[in-house]
Amino acid sequence: MRHFLTLKDLSPVELEQLITRAIELKRMQQAGEIYEPLKNKVLAMIFDKSSTRTRVSFEAGMVQFGGGSIFMSPNDTQLGRGEPIEDSARVISSMVDAVMIRTFDHNMVERFAANSSVPVINALTDDYHPCQLLADMQTYVEHRGLIKGKTVTWVGDGNNMCHSYINAAQQFGFTLNIATPLGYEPDTNIVSASTATINLFNDVPSAVKESDLVVTDVWASMGQEEEQKKRERAFADFQVNHDVMALANSDALFMHCLPAHRGEEVSAELMDDPNSVVWNEAENRLHAQKALLEFLFANR
Repeated sequence: MRHFLTLKDLSPVELEQLITRAIELKRMQQAGEIYEPLKNKVLAMIFDKSSTRTRVSFEAGMVQFGGGSIFMSPNDTQLGRGEPIEDSARVISSMVDAVMIRTFDHNMVERFAANSSVPVINALTDDYHPCQLLADMQTYVEHRGLIKGKTVTWVGDGNNMCHSYINAAQQFGFTLNIATPLGYEPDTNIVSASTATINLFNDVPSAVKESDLVVTDVWASMGQEEEQKKRERAFADFQVNHDVMALANSDALFMHCLPAHRGEEVSAELMDDPNSVVWNEAENRLHAQKALLEFLFANR
């Protein structure tokens, strides 16, 4: 049995195969082909954090695969009333075929997986967002081919998305430049654990030069709303716009995991630029996660 808590839970070869499969599943779905490998299978979806793309993509994916899903929030379960994670994991996993968790503390999904009898998927924690990286890598491959050997620049907060890009740089073989304000760098332990080429910057122009892909995210993530004004001041020079993209390679793509705060981390105009692939990126959450579900069920 396999879990998917970070990108490092799959080998580079498995990740490449998964991206190829995601592209194939996308073609099949858009062609109207009926493919139901998970008929009568059930995915439990535990949400401690709100969601649009994560919930819709996993629910739609299970329906398209012939299965079903159960949405579970803290208000609806004993987890919200303090039942030990280990106990909940044993009970829930005895009744369903896989579990997806979107929560705050990464340790929670690790503890759940350690006590689960079915595959567990990390659909976002404060430390990592590996499902989004699957969609991002699929999107790059669709538009530009293999990302191995390319240069990617992350602009903004050293957050869970940044951490997953650090893992992706190692697993997919690209160079990663990270541009953050002072004091907002990624976790040093995650950086030092990577065997990829990781370059840290505290300004945007130096990082973006000769990049093939530029990625950003909101300045204040869920749970950091009270820091919004402080972060607006700290990140004032870290907006990705047409001037920033002009410093990258001429065919560089722009990505954002959404939701975006237009006029803050990204200019409104750039969102709809021809080199912006944010809408393909968002749709690919569905196809990449279907490939992941298929993989995890096949390896039970």
